[in-house]
This record gives sequence, C-alpha cells and structure tokens, in this order.
Amino acid sequence: MKYENALQRAIKGRLERAMELAELFGLLIIGIGTVAAMGVLIWHMVQSDGVTLTDLLLMFLYLEIFAMVGQYLKAGQLPVRFPLYIAMVSIARDLILRAGANTELHLLASAGAIVLIALGVLIIRFGQAKYPSNTDERRVEEAK
Repeated sequence: MKYENALQRAIKGRLERAMELAELFGLLIIGIGTVAAMGVLIWHMVQSDGVTLTDLLLMFLYLEIFAMVGQYLKAGQLPVRFPLYIAMVSIARDLILRAGANTELHLLASAGAIVLIALGVLIIRFGQAKYPSNTDERRVEEAK
C-alpha cells in the first residue's frame, strides 16, 4: 500500500508538470501567433499609407489577447471578462467592416449583442466586488 501511494503521487506529479509545460507551450504559440498577426497588420498599414478604424480595432483585439496571456501567466487563471471584451470589439469591428451591407436587423442584433455582453461584464464585475473568491480579498472587504 505504501509504495502504491508513492507511485500514484509520483505519476500525478509528473502529469501535472507535463500539463503545466503544455499550457506554457500553448501560451507561447498564442503569443507568437499574435505578434506575427500584428506584424502583418502593421505591414499592411504601412503599405496602404493609411490606418482605418478597423485596423485600430484589430490591433486592440491583439492587445487584449496579450493581456489575457499576461494575466494567465501572472495569476494562473483567466478572468471571463477578457473574452467578453474581445467579443464586443469583434462585433463592433464587424459592424464597421460591413457598413454598407448591414441591414437594420443586423444592426439591431449586433447592438443588442454588445449591450447584452456589456451587461454580462457589469454583472461579473459586481459579483467579483461583492463576493470575492479569494479569502484575502474577503478579509479586506470585511475590514472596511
């Protein structure tokens, strides 16, 4: 029994380490891909001698991806808010890209989606402020 538990702990430790390395490798690939995409976008902007609003929104999306990677590396977890921010900017960028082809229904649906996502962000922020998950944050809130 004693050796079986030690073997299980050793296997579990190695599997956890392998998963951590796989996560780091995935984050590295995401970071490299984002840098490459941003480089291509900058190159296209230089070649076209102009910057459009959609270019700026796309750069903002890339920066949000960098922020997500950085937050994951710092805290080891990813807040749900980051993908929601990316979704809102993506919908806004889609609206701008299809400015001439948008129907009234598409505009209303997109605006409604942005409003619903923004409400979701507000609810999440309220929940995090009112009911923090970290016990240290709870102690700080209770001391106030």
